[in-house]
This record gives sequence, C-alpha cells and structure tokens, in this order.
Amino acid sequence: MAEILVLYYSQQGGTALMADHIARGVEEVAGVQAKVRSVAPVSSVCEATEASIPTSGAPYATIDDLKQCDGLAMGSPTHFGNMAAALKYFLDNSSEVWFSGALSGKPAGVFTSTSSLHGGQEATLLTMMMPLFHQGMLMVGLPSSEQALHETATGGTPYGPSHHSGSEHTGLSPDEKTLCRAFGRRLAKAALALSAAEL
Repeated sequence: MAEILVLYYSQQGGTALMADHIARGVEEVAGVQAKVRSVAPVSSVCEATEASIPTSGAPYATIDDLKQCDGLAMGSPTHFGNMAAALKYFLDNSSEVWFSGALSGKPAGVFTSTSSLHGGQEATLLTMMMPLFHQGMLMVGLPSSEQALHETATGGTPYGPSHHSGSEHTGLSPDEKTLCRAFGRRLAKAALALSAAEL
C-alpha cells in the first residue's frame, strides 16, 4: 500500500480543512492511503517543545514520516507570500532526509489558505516548492483539464489547491473541495506510477 503524507500547518482551520479533502482524494485511488500530520507551532521567544500528540487535530509529523512516505502534499497558510514559520522550521530540520535521498524521485505538491484574496497565494505555493525541489521531489499541480479550475470564484491555481477564507474564515467552497480531491487523486496516481519506474 502506497502512502501519501499530507503534511500541514493551520492556524484558523482553513489549511486543515484542505488537508482533509486532499486525504479523501488520495484514498479514492485503490492501493494508496493518506497519512495526515501537522507540525507544532514555534515560539517567538524560545524554542517551543510540544507533546507528540496535540490536544486536537492531526498528530505531529516526525522526520521518519517524511523518510517513509511515497508522496507528499504539503500545506500552509499564506504568510506574506511564503509558508508559515512552523512548517519552515520543520523543513529546516530535515537535512538528514536530504542527505539520505529518501524523497528523491517521489511526487509532491503544495496547497495554501489565506484570508486575503490577493494575499500571495501563488507566491506561497511557488516558494513552498523550493525545499521540495532540493529534496529531489517531482512537482504535481492541477492541470487545466480540471473544470473547477476554470469555474472557481474563490481559490484554486495550477500550482496547487488554494482556499480564500475571507475575514470570516468560511469553509471551503464547492470548487475548492473539488480541486483538493482532484489534487489528492492526482498525487496518489503519480505515486503509484513512479513507484513502478526507476528515475
């Protein structure tokens, strides 16, 4: 059974909702399962230490989760056109994965949520890809054949799913849900195809 790690950080819940729908899409593909994990917040004063099991939401990810996955969907709120510090902190501590080459040749994709319509969704998705390229991963996005990409009036980009929550922090729109599920299926299918190939 191939495993897609759905790794995210969420502050207001939008990114967590996206992760849930992406995981559902992953599990619509036979032979693939989703493993949903979050990252702990970081402190602006000192290094934060958190219990391995948070009080709510998905369990916190470990470096072994990265090493063992067959594909990766990574999500973050948009922070000035970049990923949140908590996710960046987790990735900054993944050098041993890079040295081992454990992620090289595996598919990956990114997703983001923002309360501002022009808050830098696409810039965030592009900057989130950079560390994954360094890990040797192969990027998966959303092709123009996804009809919801043409119809959405909220989130959705070719670079990966996005969600515009607005200041009310509303739930996902029907198009955003559709695109998250399509993204999960696409990533799962890519993982199956790449596991059978040698790169």
